[in-house]
Amino acid sequence: MAGKRKNQHHLLGLGLDHADNHKRITKGEGFSLVGGSNETHERMTETVIKTVEDLQRKGRTIPTADPKEIADLLRKHERAE
Repeated sequence: MAGKRKNQHHLLGLGLDHADNHKRITKGEGFSLVGGSNETHERMTETVIKTVEDLQRKGRTIPTADPKEIADLLRKHERAE
């Protein structure tokens, strides 16, 4: 093998409630958000941004953080909306 890759995580958010045929895609370090109505996509984006900010304060990113920690933060911010 040429080189070993560290296990890195990537968060994928998928919204299925769009009716306007508008393609919504938001990407950042360690995450991709695709689809959804305008309201759903904005909510997904805000939730992930708050999660990324919390991780940054702790010196971590989505690709390197523990999946359980990411899930806990996502739930925390989703409920806060």
